[in-house]
Amino acid sequence: MLSDVIDLLADPVDGTALSAGDAQWRTLVSDSGHSYDIARQGYVTLAGGAGLRYSGDDAAMISARETFLTGGHFAPFVEAVTHKVEDVLDDAGVEPSSHPGLVEIGAGTGYYLSHALDTIENSRGVGIDVSTAAVKRLAKAHSRIGAVVADAWSRLPIQDESVDAIMVVFAPRNAAEFARILKPGGEVVVLTADAGHLHELREPLGIIEVEEGKVERMIEQASGHLTPVGESETVEFEMTLDQDSIAAQIGMSPSARHIHSKVLAQRIENLPPQMKVTARAKITRLAKA
Repeated sequence: MLSDVIDLLADPVDGTALSAGDAQWRTLVSDSGHSYDIARQGYVTLAGGAGLRYSGDDAAMISARETFLTGGHFAPFVEAVTHKVEDVLDDAGVEPSSHPGLVEIGAGTGYYLSHALDTIENSRGVGIDVSTAAVKRLAKAHSRIGAVVADAWSRLPIQDESVDAIMVVFAPRNAAEFARILKPGGEVVVLTADAGHLHELREPLGIIEVEEGKVERMIEQASGHLTPVGESETVEFEMTLDQDSIAAQIGMSPSARHIHSKVLAQRIENLPPQMKVTARAKITRLAKA
């Protein structure tokens, strides 16, 4: 709920603190006097004066994501991300009594953030996504999630040096803002698709391969704001997917926007009833430079 993370949130316009505008939590009000309505589903949109530049994933893509992730196909990914967040908190000496604050960028339906909150004692989390369709589900994903619609490329509606760990799973990375909101000792845990991810599906479905060197470019682009902690680690496993699961996986990805739905459906129908498909990504810890 937003009340669990109100001390982490900030006015997206000027960075001042937010508080409840009334006893019923119908609005959030900043110290500078700006007011933001809380939707009946429990989320709040915190966008600066220019508003949101993007709408993010639509309802169909979010539904596909929910279907695929709740099928457990990416369970090794979610376990790896949670374990790395635990390592970050342990290395920083963060005690459960301090109620560790987590932020997930591009949190979607809350699958990864919810798992972290279930695992890490007394933790609470802010889930940020630009998609209203996603945040409606995110607000209901866990009792200790504060769901926020915001643009990851703008000023994040988070207080300076307030966050113990940031999670970024196949989502945008704003290194300058991450450095601003991290506490001393806080880190970003990034999961990045690696070359070979879903390789078996790419040729038959006409999907572009994951480019080489993505992690190296991410580290280079973050230079001056964030620096890697140790070496990136590869997370790789094999999934057995039926055609419905493949359709959901592609439906939750950008490929859903670039391939006509009828063409994609026909290509999936031409696949075997079940396929072994490789999932491959790299997980990286980044601290303030």
